[in-house]
Amino acid sequence: MEEILNTVIFGVSVRWLVGFAIKGAIIYLFVRILTGITKYLFRRSLQRQGKIVLDETKVSFMRRIVITAIYIIGVAAFLSLIPGMEKVSNSILASAGIVAMAVGLASQDALSNVVGGMFIIFSHPFKLGDFIEVDSVIKGTVMEITLRHTVIRDAENRMILIPNNKINSSTIINSSYGDTATCAFVEVGVSYTADLDRAIDTMRNEVMKHPLLIDHRSEAEKEGGTPQVIIRVTNLGDSAITLRAWAWAGTAGNAFAMKCDLLKSIKERFDKENIEIPYPYVNVVKA
Repeated sequence: MEEILNTVIFGVSVRWLVGFAIKGAIIYLFVRILTGITKYLFRRSLQRQGKIVLDETKVSFMRRIVITAIYIIGVAAFLSLIPGMEKVSNSILASAGIVAMAVGLASQDALSNVVGGMFIIFSHPFKLGDFIEVDSVIKGTVMEITLRHTVIRDAENRMILIPNNKINSSTIINSSYGDTATCAFVEVGVSYTADLDRAIDTMRNEVMKHPLLIDHRSEAEKEGGTPQVIIRVTNLGDSAITLRAWAWAGTAGNAFAMKCDLLKSIKERFDKENIEIPYPYVNVVKA
C-alpha cells in the first residue's frame, strides 16, 4: 500500500491525489450541507406558527446572496488545495479581493442588474405577488426577483424576464400597491336620436346588478347623494354619443372581468329596450 501511495503519475504522487480527492469531497459536502441548512432556515423565517414573520421578497433575495457567498467560499477553499493557487484563494476570501474580482469579471450590465435588484427590494415599488404593468406594455404578476432579473407571469401563463436595471428605469403601475380598488371605464355609444336619460338609467341599472361592483364613495359623497355609479357623456362622435360609466371593483382583475361582462349585458339590454348602438356601414352601388 505504501508503494502504491508513493507512486508518481505525471509528476504527482498517488498519496497527494488521494488526499486532494478526500479534501475536495469534504469541501463539496460542507457546501451542500451549508446551503441546505441555509435554505431551510430561510423557509422557517417566512412562517412561524402559521404567521408571516418576514417579507417573502426580502427573504428570497437575501437567500440568493447568502447561497452565492457560500459557493464563493467553497470555490476559494477548493482552490487553496491546488499548489500555487493559495494567493488566489486568499484574495477571493478577502473582502477587497471579492469586490475587485466582481468588478473585473462582471459586466457593467450584470452589476447594474444586481444593484437594481437591491433597489427594488429595499425601495418597495412592488413585491412578490403584486400585479404590475411595465411601460404600459407588460402586465402580469411578480413571481420572482433574482439577482439579475424580475420574473413576471402574464395572463397567458408565460414567464417574462425583465433585467432589474431596465425595470428600475421603467414606468410601473402597481395595482396591488396601497388601495387595490380599481375603476373600470365602461364606454358605450348610442345614436343621436336616443333618449339619453333613459339610456343612462338603463346602463346604470345593468352596472348596479353586477356582483363585483363595490361602493367606492366617501361618506361625504354618500350624504351628498352622489350616485354609486356615475355615468356621463364623454364624446359627441361622428355617428354616436359616447356614454362612460365609472364602475369600481375590488381589484384590477375583477375590474377587467366586470367590464367585459357589462359590455355584453349592456348591449343585450339596449337591444331589448330598443336603444340603438350605431355602427358604420357602407352601401356598395354597382353601376
